[in-house]
Amino acid sequence: MSIDVGALLLDTVPFARTLGIVYDEVGDGRAICHVPDREDLRNHVGGPHAGVLFTLAESASGAAVLSMFGDQLGRAVPLPTTATIGYRKVALGEIRAAARLTVGREEVVAKLDAGERPVFDVAVDLTNADGAVVSTLTVTWTLRPNRAA
Repeated sequence: MSIDVGALLLDTVPFARTLGIVYDEVGDGRAICHVPDREDLRNHVGGPHAGVLFTLAESASGAAVLSMFGDQLGRAVPLPTTATIGYRKVALGEIRAAARLTVGREEVVAKLDAGERPVFDVAVDLTNADGAVVSTLTVTWTLRPNRAA
């Protein structure tokens, strides 16, 4: 059974719908999504607000996590724990996020199997329409084991 990660996130995360995030590609620990250029999302310099950039990147990282560990949702909840963002240049227009896990599935699932709470990073690059990197993020995630009822 496979899940449509983009549809799942749009159904369960209303803010992603508010921003108009589009999930273009999701699978194998990677995700690509974008947010359209909208006047109501712009900041004082004419580009997407920093909050839009962060939310786009965090959403892409979550999609990448779910694409790799969606089959583990019955026993663990994926949660972001920290994020570091670097703003490299002014973002303008439509922005694209490309996220990728920096750890292998086997290592994370082995920690869950051992009763541990795995912690791992997802790297995200945000680019303008011309492909220039405008921001980079590292989002640290955990899979919190479900509590016994």
